[in-house]
Amino acid sequence: MESALTAKGQATIPKPIREHLGVGPGDRIKFFVHPDGTVVILPKISTSTLKGMISSRRRKAPSIEEMRNAVVTGATAGIRRTKRP
Repeated sequence: MESALTAKGQATIPKPIREHLGVGPGDRIKFFVHPDGTVVILPKISTSTLKGMISSRRRKAPSIEEMRNAVVTGATAGIRRTKRP
């Protein structure tokens, strides 16, 4: 698929691409340029759309001690322990 640029530098996104991205009039899209020169177009998702995507069974916030333990566990996960002579 292809599209021509207007004198203002605008292009029409072909209908199959718009449908695939789930975008329509007034929606925003983002452009990402990769180091190899390729360009990726993604729909900009509003934060309200994200609400409820991740269910949390745990309702109370973790304690400071739980957070410390998680940090220590994460920081030492890849470290091999050796016995001292």
